[in-house]
Amino acid sequence: MSKLQTGIPELDLILRGGLPCHRLHLLEGAPGAGKTTIALQFLLEGREKGERGLYITLSESTEELVASAASHGWSLEGIDLFDLIPIEAELDRQQSVLYPAEVELGETMRLITDRIAADKPDRVVIDSLSELRLIAQDQLRYRRQILALKQALQGRRCTTLVLDDLTSHLGSKELHSLMHGVIALEMIERTYGASRRRLRVAKMRGADYQSGWHDFAITSGNVMVFPSLISQEHGVRFEASNMSSGLKELDDLLGGGLTRGTTTMLVGPSGVGKSSLALKYAMSAVRAGEHASYFSFDETFDTLSDRSASLEIDIAGPVDSGQLGWHRASPSRVSPGEFVWQVRREVEDFDARVVVIDSLNSYINTMPEETALILQLHELLNYLNNRGVVTILILAQQGIVGNVENPVDLSFISDTVVLLRFFEAGGEVRKAISVVKKRSGIHELAIREFQLFPNGMRVGPQLLNFRGVLTGVPSLEGKLDSLPRREGEGG
Repeated sequence: MSKLQTGIPELDLILRGGLPCHRLHLLEGAPGAGKTTIALQFLLEGREKGERGLYITLSESTEELVASAASHGWSLEGIDLFDLIPIEAELDRQQSVLYPAEVELGETMRLITDRIAADKPDRVVIDSLSELRLIAQDQLRYRRQILALKQALQGRRCTTLVLDDLTSHLGSKELHSLMHGVIALEMIERTYGASRRRLRVAKMRGADYQSGWHDFAITSGNVMVFPSLISQEHGVRFEASNMSSGLKELDDLLGGGLTRGTTTMLVGPSGVGKSSLALKYAMSAVRAGEHASYFSFDETFDTLSDRSASLEIDIAGPVDSGQLGWHRASPSRVSPGEFVWQVRREVEDFDARVVVIDSLNSYINTMPEETALILQLHELLNYLNNRGVVTILILAQQGIVGNVENPVDLSFISDTVVLLRFFEAGGEVRKAISVVKKRSGIHELAIREFQLFPNGMRVGPQLLNFRGVLTGVPSLEGKLDSLPRREGEGG
């Protein structure tokens, strides 16, 4: 079956190549969901390929269509526009204008088919079926006329896209059986932040397609569709070697480093050094000539850059050179599908070998209405593992010292869990680090001291003379055996 590209590459990916040619397809969704924009891009794609396009409108004037296209920087020159709505501002033209509410449905359908027969277009858009449904005032009659339209189009060798805004009380799903393909659009109003748009292919007779909901966004001059991720489709061969942090003591604690193709979760209270530890691995990849990506939900670039500079970790240079991909993610503006797509672009376009997500708290808590968020995250992590990426997740625990709790238990999706803690010793607040889980190999069972200095970080010897360090208030069993404290040590 030959197919037509829609002008939206990611939508064509979902459709496994595009819309089947010479068929009748339905694009349905509430007002504002993006039907007209997608339909215009469908016709513009045809114009680029030298095909004739016809836009038949019963809901908007040609002036409104031209203005809508101009807002995206598009010109409709070369596309035929057929206006079937009244132009009340020009009284002398009213006798030649069709009023859909005042004529028979059969006459309206005849005018549409006659125009298609005269123009002989390759691509047709009819906007919208809601107007035709209002004229019919009877579901049976309306269905018969749509069936007649379908039969009339079959011999014209044109691909037709009909729009429906679902505003009528009559059920539009009864038309699905008459259509070759059905694409449903949906716009969801969030409790806070930008509206979320998504689409799904409800039906595509005789053709393969990717089922399920897919997020999409409309920007000036572009419709961006973010296909839902299927991790099994993106596996590559890679060597499951360990990646070094550049700090021997830390690598020893982790049994040689972080294994490629695994997910590591850094867990601990706020300020204990999780982001600094993640940056250590990201910059280690950069120094080895690899690409790393950092997705921050909490910190701005200036804040993280200044804090990193205080540890003698320069991230500004690698970001400017493109070795380190920096993304400031805003869950109130970005949909989960778009975030996954951004991660994929870093991996597939720039071959990112390390991906840091900071933090899971903001990612989850700022989108409580997204019930499948954990499932999407699980699919993303499987995808990254299949690509041989070292993935580092940061999870901030509630509390500082003593009774520290996880806001959500996500350890099951991680291959390695590194636990960082504050603890009190000798009148000071100190830090401890330990590895509590590593699926890909053996790791140390020791609890070591973790220190951040103005000139870097250190992992000290095992805390042999304490018990209860992870509770935050350990009991001393002997003399503290750890790295000497330096003046100016920071957290």
